[in-house]
Amino acid sequence: MTHPRHRLDDLIHSPVRLSVMAALRAADAVHFGLLRDTLEVSDSLLSKHLAALESAGYIEVTKGYAGRRPRTWYSLSSEGRAAFDAYVVALREIVDASDPSDPLPRSPA
Repeated sequence: MTHPRHRLDDLIHSPVRLSVMAALRAADAVHFGLLRDTLEVSDSLLSKHLAALESAGYIEVTKGYAGRRPRTWYSLSSEGRAAFDAYVVALREIVDASDPSDPLPRSPA
């Protein structure tokens, strides 16, 4: 059996991309400005990370208008949702292994 860290997706592992994926997992679609403000990142940093996730097929982009203002909405693709869910499962396995009530065996000093 391999350690769950081997199942952590390096693309999702970046703190900003992990935050993006979590925010999109909780909603149907989120527009760029709300995502930027929620994650407290700059436009350029968010754009860079969104482009990486879109390139991997993890997010879908929809452009349109809210009133007269152009908007760009982002949502998880089915592949992105599956990748994020698998990431969370692997992360939980790692965290659960550190349960203080069941300490890891220590080597003798």
